[in-house]
Order: sequence, then C-alpha cells, then structure tokens
Amino acid sequence: MKIQINHTTRYTYSEPVTDSVNEIRLTPRTNYRQSCFHHEVEIFPPANLLTYEDFFGNRVHAYSVNKPHTEMVIHTRATVVTVDKAQGADLPRLPLAEQIKRMKDEEFQNRYTEFILPTRYTEVTPELMEFASQHPFDEAEDLYEWTRKLSSTIYEQFTYDPGATSVNTTVKKALKLKRGVCQDYAHLMIAVCRSVGLPSRYVSGYHYVSDLQGGNADFEQASHAWVETHIPGTGWLGFDPTNNVEVNWRYVKLGHGRDYKDIVPVKGVYRGVAGELEVTVDVQLLDK
Repeated sequence: MKIQINHTTRYTYSEPVTDSVNEIRLTPRTNYRQSCFHHEVEIFPPANLLTYEDFFGNRVHAYSVNKPHTEMVIHTRATVVTVDKAQGADLPRLPLAEQIKRMKDEEFQNRYTEFILPTRYTEVTPELMEFASQHPFDEAEDLYEWTRKLSSTIYEQFTYDPGATSVNTTVKKALKLKRGVCQDYAHLMIAVCRSVGLPSRYVSGYHYVSDLQGGNADFEQASHAWVETHIPGTGWLGFDPTNNVEVNWRYVKLGHGRDYKDIVPVKGVYRGVAGELEVTVDVQLLDK
C-alpha cells in the first residue's frame, strides 16, 4: 500500500525568541514491512540541516536558528509503501519451552539489555507485577500468543482518555488511573514484557484510519505509538494495545527507542518567552 504523510509542526511566540536548537525524528524507516521512497523536510525560518543516525538507528535532522523569530514551522512530507500481509506469516515459531530457554540465555539478555532494563517511564513496581501476574507463561501456547493476550488485556481494562495523562506520565500513574493515550498503553505493555525478561521497545509512527472513520484522519488518530516485542526465534513483531491489533499495512514506523523520551518527534531549546504549539498530520492512501 502506498501511503503519503504530511506533518506540520508550528510554534508561535508573542515576542521574538532566539538561539533555537532542535532535533527532528520524523523520517520513516525502511525495513521488512515498509519502504520509504521519498522524504523531505522544510524549515522556516530557513536553516541548514545536519543529518545523522542516533544509537537506535533512527534518522535525525538537527538545526539551529539563532536570529530573532516569532514563528517556527517544521513541515515533512513522506511517501511510504507498506506490506499487505500478516506480520508473522512467513516467520518461524519455536515451542514455548525453547522460547523461554533462549530468552533466559545470558547472550540473549546481553544483546537486548537496553530493551529489557526498566526506565523512568516503564518502572517495575508491585502494582505492575500484580497486573502482569494475570498472564503466566504456562497459560499460553507460546510467547507470541502470550504477547497478543497481553495486548488484548490492556485494551480491555484501560479507557482511552486524552485528558487523563500527559507526555510525562509513568506506568505507575497510568496503572492507577486505568486510562490514558497510546503512549501510556505502549509504556504499560513494554513494562510488563520487560518485567519477565522479554525485550520490548517503544515505536513512534503513523496510523492510517481515514477509510475507517470517513474523511481524513485527525491528529490524535494519525500520529501514533505502539510496541515491538522480540519473540525468541522469531524476531521483532509489532503490537498495538490501544486498538488491540497486530501491526499491519496501516502502520508507518518512524523509529523506536526504550521509551517515549528516546523518540520524541520534535524537541529543542531556545531563549525567550513560552510559545504555542500546533500540530497537523494528514495520512492518505495513494493506491493499493
């Protein structure tokens, strides 16, 4: 499926600000599920872009605007072709006992350490362990089915509520509220997986839903976050606990990290007064 994304981030200030230094992580990945055929970045005021890959392999555009300005606009456009087939259709599956054996192997643990250790967002607490205890390994056919069941449980027990949390909300608070947004759903699933030693990472991207809603997708629907979990013997697979589905052609991946902090789409610092932020995202299906 060919998907086009237009993403505009606009900052406005009541007084001129200076010395703005920024990083953008808005370039779609190319992997076994998708290919990024075109990507462009436009900055206003105009600035020279420095491009590099971070520790996790995400494409980063960095730039500075030192002169006084009352508005900053970041516009990106991308064309991505996604694969229209089940994510695990052609991938191997090991028996549960072999999966657990590999997961507990020291070499495996060392290789994926950064996606197993807890972070500030995904802290392992007694409340988290109680939640995780709903799904012991021996009740699942294998770790793939266990992960699918965990995603469904989060979807069923939590309420999607954009006003309940913020970008700083941790799993501990989200568990107490039993509500939140895609970021909170993803952090919770990641924390549970890591608590049992299963590597899991936070994914930032886009979700095409226009044909399901009628008309163009709005910001909350289009910009999205989900989870990738490494199933021993199979590899990284994507799960979306917010919508209770596995990743499919509707999902366009930008990048991944340990949690939200590693993959913030736009971040920076500047000198001056507080500004106002406006973000618009349009995700369109060009052809099948």
